Amino acid sequence: MQPLSHLESFVRSAEAGSFSAAARQLGLTPAAVSKNVARLEAGLGVRLFQRSTRRLTLSEGGERLLREIGGALSTLSDAVASVAKDDGQPAGTLKVSMGQAFGRDYVVPLLDGFLARYPAVLPDWHFDNRQVDLIGEGFDAAIGGGIELTPGVVARELARIHIVAAAAPGYMAGKPMPRRPSDLAAFDGIVRRSSPTGRIRSWTLRNKAGEEGAVDTRARVIFSDPEAMAQAAVMGLGIALLPMPFALPRLQSGTLVRVLPGWWADSGPISLYYPSKKLLPARTRVFVDFVVEHFRSRHFARDMQGN
Repeated sequence: MQPLSHLESFVRSAEAGSFSAAARQLGLTPAAVSKNVARLEAGLGVRLFQRSTRRLTLSEGGERLLREIGGALSTLSDAVASVAKDDGQPAGTLKVSMGQAFGRDYVVPLLDGFLARYPAVLPDWHFDNRQVDLIGEGFDAAIGGGIELTPGVVARELARIHIVAAAAPGYMAGKPMPRRPSDLAAFDGIVRRSSPTGRIRSWTLRNKAGEEGAVDTRARVIFSDPEAMAQAAVMGLGIALLPMPFALPRLQSGTLVRVLPGWWADSGPISLYYPSKKLLPARTRVFVDFVVEHFRSRHFARDMQGN
């Protein structure tokens, strides 16, 4: 029987693609992880990785071993961790990735209630506007939109996010109100450049009647960040097409008003992602349940609609 530490070093290295990444997850040095894998290879008499200076690649034998033990080892490790707690309460470091502005505005406010219920959990939250490798980087969960659903990861949809047109009341004062999306061509636009593609984002708005119309504003300002776009709109620099998480607080406060009310674009879901394990660590399970229940009770999905 191979030691559990050797098997775990192999599985984490295979999933992360490097000994260094596996070492960060396991709290070991890369040399220790490499040595564990080498001892496993020696015990099995099989080379598990094709090593290069840039990345580990599984050999045929390594792929076969990972298929056989990957899920079982994860379940075993989580089961051991679960029963090892003195009082049976969820505990340990909860590593979560989320967008910067969305995390600050919608997730951090949940922290006091979550910690009051689960005081032994240590939140380790990363605020990054990027798609993380949930398993390879050792995250317990991630919250965001447009994240690729890779093997071994499941998603719980929190809401569909609508895009709406908004502007400062002062900017719209004295101007004729647009009635259709094409009317926005007469106004200054605060437009968004997509970070992944470098292109200016274009939107087609629709209404409940099924009508559609493309938006073409005069670009006055170009930003890559929707929170900055919302701030520029509040300053009266033009009309911005904003995701509802950024528009809603300002619409409620009156610093922005809807332009073309009843017209919107669907930018896709924002979801809570986590590994699809049979036995999730208790800290991850209670976090998922807590977040889903909070957003449901606050009617978040309804508030994100622009229709």
